[in-house]
Amino acid sequence: DNEISSDCNHLLWNYKLNLTTDLKFESVAREVCKSTIAEIKECADELAGKGYLVSCLVDHRGNITEYQCHQYITKMTAIIFSDYRLICGFMDDCKNDINILKCGSIRPGEKDAHSQGEVVACLEKGLVKEAEENDPRIKVSDECKKAILRVAELSSDDFHLDRHLYFACRDDRERFCENTQAGEGRVYKCLFNHKFEESMSEKCHDALTTRQKLIAQDYKVSYSLAKSCKSDLKKYRCNVENLPRSREARLSYLLMCLESAVHRGRQVSSECQGEMLDYRRMLMEDFSLSPEIILSCRGEIEHHCSGLHRKGRTLHCLMKVVRGEKGNVGLNCQQALQTLIQETDPGADYRIDRALNEACESVIQTACKHIRSGDPMILSCLMEHLYTEKMVEDCEHRLLELQYFISRDWKLDPVLYRKCQGDASRLCHTHGWNETTSDLMPTGAVFSCLYRHAYRTEEQGRRLSRECRAEVQRILHQRAMDVKLDPALQDKCMIDLGKWCSEKTETGQELECLQDHLDDLVVECRDIVGNLTELESEDIQIEALLMRACEPIIQTFCHEMADNQIDSGDLMECLIQNKHQKEMNEKCAIGVTHFQLVQMKDFRFSYKFKMACKEDVLKLCPNIKKKVDVVICLSTTVRNDTLQDAREQRVSLKCRKQLRVEELEMTEDIRLEPELYEACKSDIKNNCPNVPYGNAQAWSLLGLGRFCAEADSKNMLQCLKQNKNNEVMDPKCKQMITKRQITQNTDYRLNPVLRKACKQDIPKFCQNILSTAKDDAELEGQVVSCLKLKYADQRLSPDCEDQIRVIIQESALDYRLDPQLQMHCSDEISRLCAEEAAAQEQTGQVEECLKVNLLKIKPEMCKKEVLNMLKESKADIFVDPVLHTACALDIKHHCAAIPPGRGRQMSCLMEALEDKRVRLQPECKKRLNDRIEMWSYAAKVAPAEGFSDLAMQVMTSPSKNYILSVITVSICVLFLIGLLCGRITKRVTRELKDR
Repeated sequence: DNEISSDCNHLLWNYKLNLTTDLKFESVAREVCKSTIAEIKECADELAGKGYLVSCLVDHRGNITEYQCHQYITKMTAIIFSDYRLICGFMDDCKNDINILKCGSIRPGEKDAHSQGEVVACLEKGLVKEAEENDPRIKVSDECKKAILRVAELSSDDFHLDRHLYFACRDDRERFCENTQAGEGRVYKCLFNHKFEESMSEKCHDALTTRQKLIAQDYKVSYSLAKSCKSDLKKYRCNVENLPRSREARLSYLLMCLESAVHRGRQVSSECQGEMLDYRRMLMEDFSLSPEIILSCRGEIEHHCSGLHRKGRTLHCLMKVVRGEKGNVGLNCQQALQTLIQETDPGADYRIDRALNEACESVIQTACKHIRSGDPMILSCLMEHLYTEKMVEDCEHRLLELQYFISRDWKLDPVLYRKCQGDASRLCHTHGWNETTSDLMPTGAVFSCLYRHAYRTEEQGRRLSRECRAEVQRILHQRAMDVKLDPALQDKCMIDLGKWCSEKTETGQELECLQDHLDDLVVECRDIVGNLTELESEDIQIEALLMRACEPIIQTFCHEMADNQIDSGDLMECLIQNKHQKEMNEKCAIGVTHFQLVQMKDFRFSYKFKMACKEDVLKLCPNIKKKVDVVICLSTTVRNDTLQDAREQRVSLKCRKQLRVEELEMTEDIRLEPELYEACKSDIKNNCPNVPYGNAQAWSLLGLGRFCAEADSKNMLQCLKQNKNNEVMDPKCKQMITKRQITQNTDYRLNPVLRKACKQDIPKFCQNILSTAKDDAELEGQVVSCLKLKYADQRLSPDCEDQIRVIIQESALDYRLDPQLQMHCSDEISRLCAEEAAAQEQTGQVEECLKVNLLKIKPEMCKKEVLNMLKESKADIFVDPVLHTACALDIKHHCAAIPPGRGRQMSCLMEALEDKRVRLQPECKKRLNDRIEMWSYAAKVAPAEGFSDLAMQVMTSPSKNYILSVITVSICVLFLIGLLCGRITKRVTRELKDR
């Protein structure tokens, strides 16, 4: 039996008590520590014979410089700390608490009285439990609380003095810290570092956790932290006397106060920063050291995160719950987690978060090896490699869990805080780093304020500094990868995300889904998504995933725009222009098209258009929001001003220029005109299921499946427009196609198919129109009219001729498709052809009316347009729908073998008309005679403008053979006269000939 008898125990205890109270020992202390007592006034004033002097010197042993005094007090310390009843005043302060908490029953009276360290340990656990549980039955008095923390502080340098921990961890000390020298808290720190080792005993683990919890309540319980940071605490006024009483000397306050100094660029000693790093890591590793977490998150831990107490896994599990990936979480728990993240500040050094550090080690070694270890930019580097091949799944989860909380407090990104604290204070009325923001200010409000100012123009007022703007852009680029990293977006759009986007779980899909359903969102969510989309339109690089997908096309075609510090929408414009290049990949094309489709929902989502036309929209189209409607409104205004010869255009010059760009982009993809797409959706689905969108393909192929299954690619658009009037075609679709044709015919640049087919003919024949036209002006169909004339002269290339033939055929049926005719003949149409113009469906009646009333037309420009129509009809009977309808049977019977175009079938009919053996249909004969009269009149009133026109008139004339015969005979006569006259007038003498 190794136990000491109770009698011996009692004798020893009395002996130790006498040592602390006996006047002899006290007199020795006064002799050995004479100068020290004189320096420490509190000890000099203690009453003799009570044992208070020795206890006082033990309390102040850190300030003792005399060697002999220090040695003496060290020996006395070992005696005093073996029993709480020997510590001066402890018994008086904690007697009631010992009884209430039943700490005295740990060791019965006859058992080992030297193990009364268990009583102190019991009180310490009671103190910790009080903070963790809101139970009124567990209450430690303020006097005892101070006594407990003072005892813990006094035992902070030598772990032997914490009797309970010493006995609990003796074996573990030998196992893990054998070579660690005792003193200055070194053994404590060594044991803390090994707390989560598998071989650590449970008793020692619990004792260490209790000690760490005491440190969390009072930083002085850590000898090394108190010593290393003493001067810094004083320098930055973080001392206890500056704290509210209720907060005492909490570790969290010390960390926040010193972190604030570091973030403000102040100098904190490296020793202190090293200690801070250790204790920040300690708080992140073990959630139980934060009483607020235990108190507020107990339910969440039990339901979702039980059994994960090691290496910060519980905290990350709670973070995951807060992100909404494992259920709901209470507001108090979320606030407690946010507070802990601010206290530990892992954004400043990723190594503080052990779970993140271990999960991301391989990624850091490969992707971020160029950044020094512990640099704040490591987290930024990891975010830049999110969803790339270098990222691993565990790291991705841990990173997003941490970033969720960092994104909700702008101060937790140290680089952002350092670069933007001045701007935030000036523009957003923020407080210091460790001062809590007003409860009225929503989460993420400061960063929202910063990015609003980041994209302001100089005219709009105060802007951010260049450094801060760059950081704001960096954060925006990173947060765009996950909607949960945008606090306002997640808060306001939670219901809509569940309603519309529950199945959109892939990267970046949630925001795209919200943009697609913009009109269906609740008002608050719609505003947030709208503002973010508006921001993207100015700086598309915010869309990091799209930028990755478009990297090849950017490097090849848009690298100059990508390198610009200020984007202003140039990069997206470049991507749209090059969307159909062979280098374009599917992901990038889909992303660019999606952004174009989103832009159609609100004109503000097109940055350049918004900046160019904002004032015009407010003035001319105030209640219109959708971009396509705004474009139509402004285009109509420009067109009306042009038609009415207004002195001054109501739409500004810069807006008219941008309007051209927007109209051109809308012609490229049928989906960019929502009304047309909705009207024709069923036709597209039924007839063009395999035709890709974009490059005007769906537009060109619309209706082909039903009407033109065998048409080749060259004649697809022609086929579509020829069949537009087919009764099977959906009426709404037909109406929208007509609207599109009207828009396209006003300016060839809005018709990508025509532009491509006639790219050589336009500069060759119509250069004078292009050279005199202003960049911002609508060409009002002038180029198309020019090409029509050349079509009549049969001088166009085959591809261009095909496209112009379709345009002439369509405009012959509907006068509205001929801008020049409508512009110059609007009054005459109202006067002469009002009934025909009012018809619900146009089938060429207005054009025929103008031709019949040619002699009554007064304006010269209108007369010229009608004459041009007649000239075009001579070149091809297909462009004269009334004549073609009347003569369809005769063409089939008499001219079937003759190919259409270049006036061949018209010549065939004219010859048939002159041939008395051929009997034409009465209606055809009547229409042909009318046309001959019109052409004769046209030849009189519109003589040839040049030799080429004269030659073409002769070649296309029905009396071509007769005219050519007369011209030939005339030339022969002139030749003979020349020969005869020349020989008579130029006779030469024989003498000259003989020379």
